[in-house]
Amino acid sequence: MTTPSRRSLSSDLDETFAALADPTRRAILTRLARGEAAVGDLAQPFDISLPAVSRHLRVLERARLIERRVDAQWRVCRLRPAPLRVAANWIDHYRRFWEERLDDLAALLEQPQPKRRKR
Repeated sequence: MTTPSRRSLSSDLDETFAALADPTRRAILTRLARGEAAVGDLAQPFDISLPAVSRHLRVLERARLIERRVDAQWRVCRLRPAPLRVAANWIDHYRRFWEERLDDLAALLEQPQPKRRKR
């Protein structure tokens, strides 16, 4: 059975990876990595409607990858890097796991093989 904290981590990772699956959302995060930006500025490089950009922002917000705040007449977004760190740690764990397994396999393959007798 999954513990509540494990279930939460799994759910958070699912939302993070689902949000990162879209190239438009990744581009928005790349832009926000340079600093805060208004929704209109985030929408400008894309050939999609402002409502479509808002839907992408809602997905990023649900995944806790961004925060939005109102500044006068502007809606300003900023990156929240914590979920990205959690995802990077998860990936790094499995990267190390598979590197060790592949190193073990390489060492095994480099061992001299006993000669087989012909029958």
